[in-house]
Formats: sequence, structure tokens, C-alpha cells
Amino acid sequence: MVTMKDLLECGVHFGHQTRRWNPKMKRFIFGERKNIYIIDLQKTLRYFKYTYNVVKDAASEGKTIMFVGTKKQARTAVKEHAERCNMPYVSTRWLGGMLTNYPTMKKSIRKLEVIEQMEESGQINLLTKKEALMLMRKKEKLQSYLEGIRHMRELPDMLFVIDAVKEHIAVKEARRMGMKVIAPLDTNCDPDLVDYPIPGNDDAIRSINLFCKEMADAIIEGQTQKAEEEGEEVENAPQADAEFANKMLDAEKKINEEEVKELVKEAVKEGEAEDKAKAKEETKNTEVK
Repeated sequence: MVTMKDLLECGVHFGHQTRRWNPKMKRFIFGERKNIYIIDLQKTLRYFKYTYNVVKDAASEGKTIMFVGTKKQARTAVKEHAERCNMPYVSTRWLGGMLTNYPTMKKSIRKLEVIEQMEESGQINLLTKKEALMLMRKKEKLQSYLEGIRHMRELPDMLFVIDAVKEHIAVKEARRMGMKVIAPLDTNCDPDLVDYPIPGNDDAIRSINLFCKEMADAIIEGQTQKAEEEGEEVENAPQADAEFANKMLDAEKKINEEEVKELVKEAVKEGEAEDKAKAKEETKNTEVK
């Protein structure tokens, strides 16, 4: 469980500049120093401990908590700690509709699986050089966006978000779907949009890592409790879940010829459009020079 010392050492108390703030955060602000708002860590600690227990209880009930954080300083921590507790995550880019249009996301995940199967079976070698190249480019893009949610069987129950302002689309989708939102709130955030706020710095790497670590620890503690109550081997519980999910996915992975044709056609069309746009931009830059 987090301590006051942890909060201080990680700079959780440093907010934004005083000119960049949301008046609704006033109750969480201790004061200001050199035009920087200082967050009241007594309140942070209280909210942190409360939220830790909420997340632990949710995990003990088998609920899924998705980690979301796409800004540069959050990506590594979000991915690392989400994987550590076997939870889905989005760390590169939030695609509109990831929650509200989940069937479309599943179709995109399916495309990634088809390309990977084509690689494994050698079927990709039967394509033209251009088709294979475009298909691999599409695979890289899909992996970048979907790797953290590809094994998710259904929509998550809760969202843990780093920077609720930047991830406002994710927060909006979660609220629309009736999902609870957990988030550290910097002094520029709107606390009304978050169900379980933790006032604190959501920009510094050490602070972000602390938030992600504590949420992952809470989840693991809840998972452990659930496994013990069900008489399972604790250390094998997440692995067993993953193995089951992989078996289910394998059963769904069989591809057909029509599916491959459509995917190759789509990849080539997208690739050509990207190349054309890139060439146009390069020409424009050359003319400016």
C-alpha cells in the first residue's frame, strides 16, 4: 500500500501551472509555489487507499480493469503493469469506438490474427512482393493499436486512465457504456467525469509509474484472494486464464480464402493511399524550401 513517503518521492504533489487549472479541483489543492499548484497529499493518500481497495475488491470478483495511457511518458508503465496483472491495456493510441463499437474492434483483431496465420503457414509467400509488403505494414499498425486488447473476450468492467484530459474520448466512451472510471487527477482535470479520483501529478514518469504499480498490485491482491477462495493454485491462475483464452482463440482462427482476398485488397488500398499522401507531403515540403 502506498505511503506518504512514496507520494513525496515521486512528486505526486506537483500540479500544473496556476494559469492551467480547473476550478473544480480547488478542494484538492493545498496551495501554490512559484506559480505551480501543490496538491494536498493528505487527501491524495486517503483517496488512493480507498481506490486501492475498490480495485482489489473488483479483481477479487473477477472483474476486468483496462489500463489506458497513450502519452509518451505513460506508455511503458501502462504496458508493463497491465501485463503484470494480466489486464488489457491501450498504450499507443485510443481508437474511437474501442468501447462503444467493440464489434468493429473485434473485426480488426481478427484481421491481425489472419495475417499472423498467413505468416505461420507460409501463405504470405504466395502473394506478390507488393501485397506482402502492404500486408506486413498493416500488421505492424494493427499490433501497435490492438496488442493490449487482442485477448480481451468481452468489454472491461472498469477503466484506469492516466491523464483523463488527454484520454477524454476513452473516458466519455466508458461513461456512455456505464463503466466506472479510475484516474489520477491533476489540477487541470474535471473530477466530475471520474468515479474514483486520486488527486495527483499525472505527467511525471515516476508519479505515473507509482499509480500504475499500485493499481496492478491491488488487482493482483484481488486475483490472489479469488484464487485462494476457489482453491486454485495462485501462481497458475493468470496463466490458466491465458491458456484458456488462447485455446478459444485458436478455435476461432481458421481462415478462408475469401477472407484473405478481402484483407489483401484492403491492405494494398490503404498502403497505396498512405504512400500517395506521403509523396504529396514531401513534394509540398520541397516546394516550400
